[in-house]
Amino acid sequence: MICRSKSLRTSTTDIRTNARTRTVVLFKLIFRKIRFILGGILAVVIVAASACGKENKKSEQISVGYFNNVTHAQALLMKSEKSLEKSVGDEVNVKWTAFNAGPAEVEALFAGDIDIGYIGPVPALSANVKSQGDVQILAGATKGGAVLIQRKGAGIRSVENLAGKSVAIPQIGNTQHLSLLKLLKDNNLKPVTEGGNVTVNAVANADVANIMQRGDIDAALVPEPWGATLLEQGAEMVLDYQQIYLEGQYDVAVVVVRKEFMESNPELVAKFLEEHNRITGQINEDPENAQTKVNEELNNATGKALSEKIMKEAFGRIIFQTEYNPDAIEAFAQLSKEHGFIREIPEQDFLYAKIEKGEEK
Repeated sequence: MICRSKSLRTSTTDIRTNARTRTVVLFKLIFRKIRFILGGILAVVIVAASACGKENKKSEQISVGYFNNVTHAQALLMKSEKSLEKSVGDEVNVKWTAFNAGPAEVEALFAGDIDIGYIGPVPALSANVKSQGDVQILAGATKGGAVLIQRKGAGIRSVENLAGKSVAIPQIGNTQHLSLLKLLKDNNLKPVTEGGNVTVNAVANADVANIMQRGDIDAALVPEPWGATLLEQGAEMVLDYQQIYLEGQYDVAVVVVRKEFMESNPELVAKFLEEHNRITGQINEDPENAQTKVNEELNNATGKALSEKIMKEAFGRIIFQTEYNPDAIEAFAQLSKEHGFIREIPEQDFLYAKIEKGEEK
């Protein structure tokens, strides 16, 4: 008979207990590792799904900025006829936002408050440079549309006569200001701020008549319909629109778009551009009807309609074209850099928008 000692039984029991303990610990470690790996995989899946959803998300709204001005007639006419709403369909909301000046519209573009905007080429250049190419020129809108006028009896018959005179422009650094600087440069003149003898003052278009009547300014380079309005009130023409620059073939308003919005919604931007082109053709084919509808929009916005005579004269000085003039825009860019309004000349690949048509992302 074989007898097992107590110590042997105890040793065997301890071995079994230790083995079970090691097994439990091992399983716990394996479970924790599996849970960690699965957690990581789940996180990656969630992030990927979120990113994918964000990338493929279509906009349910298109926001368009514009001025209540005849040089932005396409926007006013589209708004009047609700033709953009019809083009994009009921699933997309169209939001129209009016601005009084280019810098305010540029800030709205930067903030993403508007996606597309009718704006002057000079603020468009500034927006492109400051946004590092995120705001781009999509199309042309209007050309010309500005005149150089004088106070009656001021003795200004040519640009050379501006020496020693004071000239009003709507805003420092805007399209009319750059046009005036180009005129001065071409005639060997300079503003007082650059050591010359021509005083250049920023004056709101609506205030020009009163200030001119007081004799505080001698001339003004203003956009339409202010040119036609001031001429009717007694001012005298010095240079008509085709004498300002490039025989009037310089952009006074262009259409810009946020690159991010365009890349996310190429079909939506394409529909807007198609409607912009169509409405431009409509203006040229039936200007009288366009004038009436634009005037109604101006009256709704400002509470004051323009006379038929002023509307006709203003439209007669504006060229409605969907193509922008890259030569004129490049010249404005050079002038803007020369006078410190932009820090660099934008490259064309980053300045002009290119729509990649196809399925929306």
